[in-house]
Parts: sequence; structure tokens; C-alpha cells
Amino acid sequence: MDTLTLIQPDDWHLHVRNGALLKLVVPFTARQFARAIIMPNLQPPVTTVAMALDYRREILDALPAGSSFTPLMTLYLTDNTSPAEIKKVAECEHVYALKLYPAGATTNSDAGVSEVARVYPVLAAMEKFNVPLLIHGEVTASEYDIFDREKLFLEQQLSDIVKNFPNLRIVLEHLTTKEAVDFVQEASDKVGATITPQHLLYNRNTLLAGGIKPHYYCLPILKREEHRQALLKAATSGNPKFFLGTDSAPHQTHAKESACGCAGCFSAHAAIELYVEAFEKENALDKLEGFASFHGADFYGLPRNTRKVTLHKQDWQVPKTYNQASLELTPLRAEETLSWQLAPASLD
Repeated sequence: MDTLTLIQPDDWHLHVRNGALLKLVVPFTARQFARAIIMPNLQPPVTTVAMALDYRREILDALPAGSSFTPLMTLYLTDNTSPAEIKKVAECEHVYALKLYPAGATTNSDAGVSEVARVYPVLAAMEKFNVPLLIHGEVTASEYDIFDREKLFLEQQLSDIVKNFPNLRIVLEHLTTKEAVDFVQEASDKVGATITPQHLLYNRNTLLAGGIKPHYYCLPILKREEHRQALLKAATSGNPKFFLGTDSAPHQTHAKESACGCAGCFSAHAAIELYVEAFEKENALDKLEGFASFHGADFYGLPRNTRKVTLHKQDWQVPKTYNQASLELTPLRAEETLSWQLAPASLD
């Protein structure tokens, strides 16, 4: 197969930051995806509908001329979020969900939820108004091994959330473990999950073997090969509970390569090409359109896209960096060759 045509996909988990960095990265997503769920972990975090609408305007202003890309906004759930704000979300056509970050779990998560039980009144309001909860599913206490944090979150917190709020729509973001795959498969149809390209393509050897490679460092961290295989099986199964979410998370090169070790892989430059690579290796290209273009829209109750994108089997080299003024981003797979390429202006 030399050509692949798909209904235009959506990205159900995306970071675009703000300011000059936003202006650099938004066009990468807009050329591939029709819509994207925008993460709210800015500084300060996006905690109200009013803030989300301001952020949406900043994204729209950064789009290339003629772009039809639609940002789908979210709020950052904190210990102080009120049930009244959930009613505002339900009444706003541009805000689609709330994101639960356990405090300290990842980039800009210090204002996250300190204890899930504290936000149960808000979860009850979300269940009542049919507002989805998006979860970064990791425990954060220092005594827990970083490779076990997702598994322990399922056992200690998510199982209780699902039990106490059976009608709450939940997306477990960026799955990384077999246990998470099993949890989603066994849960009701109110529970779905996103899977990133890096977790489909790489295991922890990619990050650690032969020296630490900071541009493969993300949270949740890459896991063992057995977990990658479980994710591949889930993504290519045709099960509508699993859908595309890149978790593309840009950090400037100097920040990624510093002692801070910023978590996040910048994949927006070649997101759909990376997913095609993963599915092709599994001889499952026939399952990609459902995963990339249908399952997420169906879960969120949104219409499926109708326009199409085309990719060609054509080698191209990922640039070493993407630059704009003083900004420099190192993309995932920098200076490596990818074998599929989205056709320029391929939308019809």
C-alpha cells in the first residue's frame, strides 16, 4: 500500500501552551486534525469557563489563514472547583470536560487535586450535567515506584470513582500499562481511554538504554515491552473505548535537555504519521480510521468528521529542530526518517 486515505482524525489530548510557543505549535496540529481537546495546565491553570474562552480565542488567533481547526476546551480541576462552575461548563458550547491532575503528577500540576475525595461534590455535578472527566491516572506519593504509579492509581482511586459515579463519563488519558488496558476493557461504556504514539512505538529501553534520552521522557513514563504490546493490541483491536490522543507536549530544547528534565514528547509535527507507523507494523492499517477518526468523536457525542486526509508512503527526514525567533523545539524522532507523509493540502 502506497497511499492511505482516512476521514480526518481528531486529537483527544493535546498541549499547545500559550504565548509565542502556542503560535509555533498550533499550525502543526491544525494541518492534520479537525479538532483537539486542549489541556488546561497553563500557569496559571485554566480553572473557569471565562479563562477557557480567553484561551480559546488565543488559539484561534494563532491558526493559519483559512484553517477550520476547532479547539475543544477543558478546565483544570482543583480542590476549590465549585459545582456551580460545572453548570457553566454544561451551558458553554466551547468547553467539553474537566481534567483531573493529581497534585504534582506532571508539568504544571502543582495546583491539582490533593485528594480525590475532596472533589466528589464536583464529580457528582459532572455526572448530573454529563460533563466528562479526563484523568491523568497516577499516584504521586514519593514512596511509590514511578513505574507502578498508574497501576496503583487504578487500584486506589479510579476503581472508587467508577463505583461511586457509575454514570460519569471518564477518559483515562495516555494509557501506559496492561493493567490500565484491562481496567478500561472491563469497565462500562462510560469509560474510555487515549493512547499516545510514543507509548505505542517505544518502551523504556528507548528512554534509558545507552544513556538517558530526554526527548523520550514523558509522564506517565514509558514502560516495559509487555505493556507496549498490550497498548498496541488495544489500539488495533477496533474496540471503540480506545482512541487517539497524542499528548503532544512542547518544551523548548534547552528545558528538555536541562537538569529539570521537563516531561513531555513533542509529536504534533508528525502525529498521524507516527500512528500510521505503529499500525502498519501490526498489519492493522484497516483499524486506524476507527481509532483516529471515529471512536473519540463517538465517545464525546460529537459528529464524525466528513473531510478526508491522504498520506503517501514516502520517506522524509524529521528536522533536528523547529525554530521561531528565539524558540527552539526538538521534535520526537528528530533527524530520523519516517516512511509515511501527510500529503500537503490533502483535505478534500
